[in-house]
Amino acid sequence: MNTPDTGGAALDLEALRSFVTIVQQGSLAAAAEQRHRTVSALSMQIKRLEERLATRLLIRGPRGVTPSPAGEVLLREARELLRQHDGLVGRLTGQGLSGRVRFGMPEGYAPQLVEQVLPDFLASHPSVLLEAVTAPSGELARRLERGDLSLAVALDRPHRVAGGEPLWKTSPVWAASRDYSIDQHAPLPLALHPLDCPFRSLGVEALEARGREWYAVFTSTSIHAVEKAVEVGLAVSILDRQRLTPSMRVLGEADDLPELGESQACLYFSRRIAASSWPAVEALAVMLRRRLSQVGPWHGVW
Repeated sequence: MNTPDTGGAALDLEALRSFVTIVQQGSLAAAAEQRHRTVSALSMQIKRLEERLATRLLIRGPRGVTPSPAGEVLLREARELLRQHDGLVGRLTGQGLSGRVRFGMPEGYAPQLVEQVLPDFLASHPSVLLEAVTAPSGELARRLERGDLSLAVALDRPHRVAGGEPLWKTSPVWAASRDYSIDQHAPLPLALHPLDCPFRSLGVEALEARGREWYAVFTSTSIHAVEKAVEVGLAVSILDRQRLTPSMRVLGEADDLPELGESQACLYFSRRIAASSWPAVEALAVMLRRRLSQVGPWHGVW
């Protein structure tokens, strides 16, 4: 069997790593710091890739760099190629991935991620030191910016972080107990998370836009405590539709409640990841993308 002649168009794996890092970080400067190289060195790598492939890969704008259509295609293929390459090297040398991965996730989605993603990751990479934490999305965003986390799955509000990769759209709804009756002339009693919660922001923004008065009758950092407050009829809350129990019902315009806006769950990388830990961080990111993209944690094919 003859091997196809590619005209010597072999790709530099290290240049591919730089390309992936630039897209993830959103700028050459941040990627250079991540890769422990100069900006000019990364620019030269990208230039050689573009010359080799005879196409433009990155588009430079006022907010950083984004992949071109051809770059989007290369990004998907490069991630898989690097994953396979690193896995092959690890198997042949007996040196699997190592390093430290600090992963953050919102509490409302933690049970599914803890049960169905993290054990598989650790089973595949037993030498990796994984540290997983839960916190509201706003707090996760701040921890990422401080460098306290390597990567996180978080909602894109109330504290927005640049460079997030969309995973799935959430389904926020107004939730109340089955027999809850709303007094449309009285302030709406709410069960809420603290200020860092994206669903709290969605609900409060919608109510204030409608001019509807409200007050927090119950506030807790625990999603289970908020859900219990809804189930027993203490208050109304904003929950992901998938978290509704048989004791709850969805409220809407018929109950004089405004439509809620959208919120996107995204995958975010820290701008400060040790080079020795980067392959392990990317390996977890690959697994999260595969299992959460489009479908989220509720309907994925595990």
